[in-house]
Amino acid sequence: MEKHMLPCMNKQLFGVECPGCGTQRAIAFLLEGEFYEAFKIFPAIYTLGLFFILLGLHLLDKKRNYAKLVIASAILNGAVILIAYLIKIYFNTVTN
Repeated sequence: MEKHMLPCMNKQLFGVECPGCGTQRAIAFLLEGEFYEAFKIFPAIYTLGLFFILLGLHLLDKKRNYAKLVIASAILNGAVILIAYLIKIYFNTVTN
């Protein structure tokens, strides 16, 4: 499955990983049942899943209003992505 994954254009062009690097590999690990490995590769994988579940409910269930939950999960997801990215950058600069 890994040979069919798309490369990160940011990493190819600029040599720096983007905040979304690891998403495809994390999804592959989830599909294989490797939940801890998925979290190690891309910590926001679970908040991203929560976001898409809430977004799907918001689009499909018109009787209830999920807008606030969708916004809250989007903010949470963005915060997790940003924090994980900053930690990744910090540890890459410290080790190099």
